[in-house]
Amino acid sequence: MSFDFVAASRLPTRFGEFSIHAFEDTESGKEHVALSMGVIDDGEAVLARVHSECLTGDGFGSLRCDCGPQLEAAMRQIADARRGVILYLRQEGRGIGLVNKIRAYALQDAGADTVEANEQLGFDADLREYAMCEDMLRHLGVCKVRLLTNNPKKVEALQAHGIVVEERVPLITGLNPYNEGYMQTKTDKMGHMLPGEPDEV
Repeated sequence: MSFDFVAASRLPTRFGEFSIHAFEDTESGKEHVALSMGVIDDGEAVLARVHSECLTGDGFGSLRCDCGPQLEAAMRQIADARRGVILYLRQEGRGIGLVNKIRAYALQDAGADTVEANEQLGFDADLREYAMCEDMLRHLGVCKVRLLTNNPKKVEALQAHGIVVEERVPLITGLNPYNEGYMQTKTDKMGHMLPGEPDEV
């Protein structure tokens, strides 16, 4: 993969003012962004969230997942710390795309869990890729992170791409009656830690 930095600008939000940085995968044309706040290129570990796009959760407020609340909680925690970064990756539906995610939702309505639905559509449970994170963080001058995630496999994936993860910081939010089964499946089949405590890695 080859990623190019495209542009950056101010991004005032209800959580505070971030800088937004645009990147492009020169092979696929896929676009990703980073939100940053404060000084993050000083060599110290940076509070960070690697968040894959979820239009239904992030944009429409869907209660079927915890994505929207996780994104907002990450922005709020970074704003409170006045320092941090969010990598927002354009890989909807754990990599299967928006239309296929809605097909998976229909299968879940018929009784499949989130993993079974992806598999019934012919996909692996999780097709997300994290190679772009190394280039994005390097451009921003970030050399090590305190990662906001409940997913130990995400920690392992970032480490496999040369990113130093000093700590996994749990991000428990967005639990509701509509996503109980989804959250349980993430715990039982995908290794997510719910609830959890910060742990050294």
